[in-house]
Amino acid sequence: MGKYFFLIFFFFGLIKIEAQTKIDTVDLKYLEDQIYVSLTYNILTNKPKDISQNGFSGGISVGFIKDIPFNSKRNYGLGIGLGYAYNAAIQNLKISRENKQTVFELAQDYDTNRLVMHSLELPIEIRWRNSTPVKYRFWRIYGGFKFSYLFSIKSKYEDTNGIITTKNIPEFNKLQYGITLATGYSTWNIYLYYGLNTLFKDTVKFENENLKLNEFNVGLKFYIM
Repeated sequence: MGKYFFLIFFFFGLIKIEAQTKIDTVDLKYLEDQIYVSLTYNILTNKPKDISQNGFSGGISVGFIKDIPFNSKRNYGLGIGLGYAYNAAIQNLKISRENKQTVFELAQDYDTNRLVMHSLELPIEIRWRNSTPVKYRFWRIYGGFKFSYLFSIKSKYEDTNGIITTKNIPEFNKLQYGITLATGYSTWNIYLYYGLNTLFKDTVKFENENLKLNEFNVGLKFYIM
């Protein structure tokens, strides 16, 4: 009987040692450093009455975010990232250059009219999540701010007469900024961005009115460990 007690004691001792080993190897100072990818549908807001979008105006961004926890539970924190974004807007605002001047006019009877923007972006997120050191699927709400620098801007207009390509349009506000929200479970998150400043400078006019277009993006954002 005594040997059975010894075996039982030994068995539970091994379990305790194994459990303690697992506890000791858990990283209590884990970080949610992540690669992110977002896919969006791009909407131009504050459009003049004659300006409209047609076709699919899409965008994609990819980058990396560094996680900075605020508390010992590590469920509140700050995220600071760096990434690249491609955004396109298919609409009927024709942009061209004549005699070193940019001309904004209503496009008519055209085949293609696309505005393409490439940018470097700096997202800053205030982060809440119910993650733990051993829980990899969790709810999150990440709200914040994003700065973008437009390093390449191109408008492509095509009709029966040919193609007009206009690059590096000086009337653009190259520094863009706005508010962001990403919320969801695990990898899948609803993503929203609203630009707080206009795409064009205050001097730009369309049909004798200031052209005050803002960018609104809605889509999905994926966080990958």
